[in-house]
Amino acid sequence: MTAHVRTRFAPSPTGYLHIGGARTALFSWAYARHHKGDFVLRIEDTDVARSTPEAVQAILDGMKWLGLDADEGPFYQMQRMDRYKEVVGQMLAAGTAYHCYTSPEELDRLREAQRARGEKPRYDGRWRPAPGKVLPPVPEGVKPVVRFCNPVDGVVAWDDLVKGRIEIANAEMDDLIIARPDGTPTYNFCVVVDDWDMGITQVIRGDDHVNNTPRQINILKALGAQVPQYAHLSMILGDDGTKLSKRHGAVSVMQYDDEGYLPEAVINYLARLGWSHGDNEVFTREQFVEWFDLDHITPSAAQFNTEKLNWLNAHYIKQADNSRLAGEVANRLARRGVDPEAGPALDAVVALYKDRAATLNELTDSAELFCADVHPAPEVVGQHLTETARAALASLRARFESAAWEKAVLSQAIKDTMAEHGLKMPQVAIPLRVAVLGVPQTPSIDAVLEVLGRERVLSRLARYG
Repeated sequence: MTAHVRTRFAPSPTGYLHIGGARTALFSWAYARHHKGDFVLRIEDTDVARSTPEAVQAILDGMKWLGLDADEGPFYQMQRMDRYKEVVGQMLAAGTAYHCYTSPEELDRLREAQRARGEKPRYDGRWRPAPGKVLPPVPEGVKPVVRFCNPVDGVVAWDDLVKGRIEIANAEMDDLIIARPDGTPTYNFCVVVDDWDMGITQVIRGDDHVNNTPRQINILKALGAQVPQYAHLSMILGDDGTKLSKRHGAVSVMQYDDEGYLPEAVINYLARLGWSHGDNEVFTREQFVEWFDLDHITPSAAQFNTEKLNWLNAHYIKQADNSRLAGEVANRLARRGVDPEAGPALDAVVALYKDRAATLNELTDSAELFCADVHPAPEVVGQHLTETARAALASLRARFESAAWEKAVLSQAIKDTMAEHGLKMPQVAIPLRVAVLGVPQTPSIDAVLEVLGRERVLSRLARYG
């Protein structure tokens, strides 16, 4: 690749950073990193009615959580209004744009007549200057829009880096409004000026922008600007094969944090949504950057698979450092109103449960049993803490009072109690689990007891034996 690569991610802050946007950001970031280029973050906030500071912050938080660091930006379109107006003025002077005084009512009548004739509704170019053409008199008190002189002949074509060659006849497009009556520029125009000024070489974005691309290319050519390469990513479908939406669960990236996913699991999962490297399912961020290209992106829609994401997350939880997981669990416990300091050291608890958890929230559920007072459900007590079980627990508690607090000794105390009462392991171990943690299933009970500590075990047993 000869030119210095410059990609961009340009979300509109009208909502949170969703999964589709996060994948676009990831691919743009990875392409720039792979080619040792620059990744630019641009906030397209010209939709003043719908853009909010909270949404801007949510996008920045999502990018930070995913570790998608920008080399430049964030740039805000609202801070570049003077530049857009300057370019509109240059185009008017060059004759590549013109003032149009057609009122909205006139446009409505024009479209109705076109539909009645079975034609595609479109602006008819009545104010477009042409040699020998007499324009209508300028109406009084009407503020004009500015329209781009779209070429009338030929085709606009590009070799999409995902979808292949795309051609659109210029005759299919009318003259796009590039500035509104109050002088504010329109979305497609701002994008063009930004990509031009920022020297963007590859535009990687969702395929909902394919229809904007021919218009943007024509404006870039009219400005004498370099046209970037385009790569349009297919949409993401939900587990059920329909377009991903709120009803499929987490849509905002930060919701995945709330639901207990690790960012590296989400990154790994997003990387595989429509892109592949052989049969590799699990890979680091560094491997992804090293391998990433646009040749192996599938042009067909990618399907979200929650089971696969959970499997990946479980893998990354197993690999994660215990102290890091303990910090994550402590934060989650605190948000639930549970004191993380009220139980044993959380890294020891995490070590017991990390192989069993698909999410950090599941890990936190388990840790909560060690930190908060447990109250087993009455039906669980009735089923497992029978008179026979309580008698065994009373004997066991007496043994625990003087036992050395280590796994092997605790295990022997349980075996001695079984022998004394003529019981099998489940007849002692399950009631013991219910008594100390409130649930009938846990990791190895001797390991649980060792981590929980003598004082907590004895006080919890005292209720039942």
